[in-house]
Amino acid sequence: MTRRPLHYGRQVVDGDDIAAVVEVLKSNFLTQGPVVARFERAVAERVGAAHAVAFANATGALHASANACGIGPGDVGITQAITFCASANVFRYCGGEVAFCDIEPDSIGCDPKALATVIAREESAGRQVKAVVPVHMGGLSVNSKAIREVADTRFIIEDASHALGATDENGRPVGCCDHVDISVFSFHPVKPITSGEGGIATTNDAALADRLRLFRNHGIEKEADNFRFAETEDAIENVDPWYYEQQQLGYNYRLSDVHAALGLSQMGKLNAFVQRRHELAARYDSAFRDCVQIAPLQADAAWRKQSSHHLYLVAIDFKAIGVSRREVMRALQAEEIWTQVHYIPVYRHPYYRDRYDLRFGDFPVAESYYANTLTLPLHPGMTDADVDYVVAALGRALNLSSSVLGECKT
Repeated sequence: MTRRPLHYGRQVVDGDDIAAVVEVLKSNFLTQGPVVARFERAVAERVGAAHAVAFANATGALHASANACGIGPGDVGITQAITFCASANVFRYCGGEVAFCDIEPDSIGCDPKALATVIAREESAGRQVKAVVPVHMGGLSVNSKAIREVADTRFIIEDASHALGATDENGRPVGCCDHVDISVFSFHPVKPITSGEGGIATTNDAALADRLRLFRNHGIEKEADNFRFAETEDAIENVDPWYYEQQQLGYNYRLSDVHAALGLSQMGKLNAFVQRRHELAARYDSAFRDCVQIAPLQADAAWRKQSSHHLYLVAIDFKAIGVSRREVMRALQAEEIWTQVHYIPVYRHPYYRDRYDLRFGDFPVAESYYANTLTLPLHPGMTDADVDYVVAALGRALNLSSSVLGECKT
């Protein structure tokens, strides 16, 4: 029997989601209509933030956030070495520079001690560190208070692209912005919920929210109370009805109502999706509990409870086992199992290696993580049998003995 392909992540879209999109397609507004605002309110209420501003994608939300925090030439932003390149690129988009800090070996999150070292190094060299972007890898938020203590009054923009539905170490929803200035979520199809493409920034700072809204719409202001040079000397209520102002350089990062309708419908399923991810992660954990060759990451019991489980990450000592990661991934592909590596350290990419004097040895934890990590399939559409199949196939790909395979089975 041919099995359906199992990807590391995948959307789950049902009839309710399709009906919500069709309703917008039949309405008067496909974009710049009322559904975007409804989606924003739903996210803000879910995470407990005062403001939520939707974007065409999470990269746009991160870019707007860096701009809202005033990043420009002469400023430095710091992010962790293990992340998608967008977490770093947004500083360059604004004309700033980027520095990287190492990660913690267990949480795969920003190491506060490493962050403090990088801040001290940059500022001793006369460079101003203006913002920090910690990343909630795989949906796990840790050290939020410790990172704020290290960052002090510098801006913190948390890249929570993986973490909608997660809580921090204090049990507070990720996105509530207790210890950060802005939180950014992604709604790409493999994320906790999807809007097709899309992102959102949450904040409790009204001024930052205004800057985010301005930036996503070409820098254009349409609210009469905020006009700077109205083409009339009459009272503000008599401003010409066609009038608007471009007040800064911005971009078209607007989310359409079509995408927002899908996202809004999916918000109603978030709790169920996260619960199913927890169940699947627990099944993997049980399978690997006595298998010394495969070590689940972020496996602390408290972390498992607070994570949104966007990714299921394992560490495998491929060198000790005598099989390469490439061989393992290809063997799994032959069985219709599609794994991934999250992520190539950003400092390894040619763009950053050409721009900065970066040495791999400066990031020992990131290097060790990168050498051994593998992301296994995990998404709400998977069955328990799917997890068992992945476990067994991984055992075969690693050439584990039958006795070890027996220990790995659920």
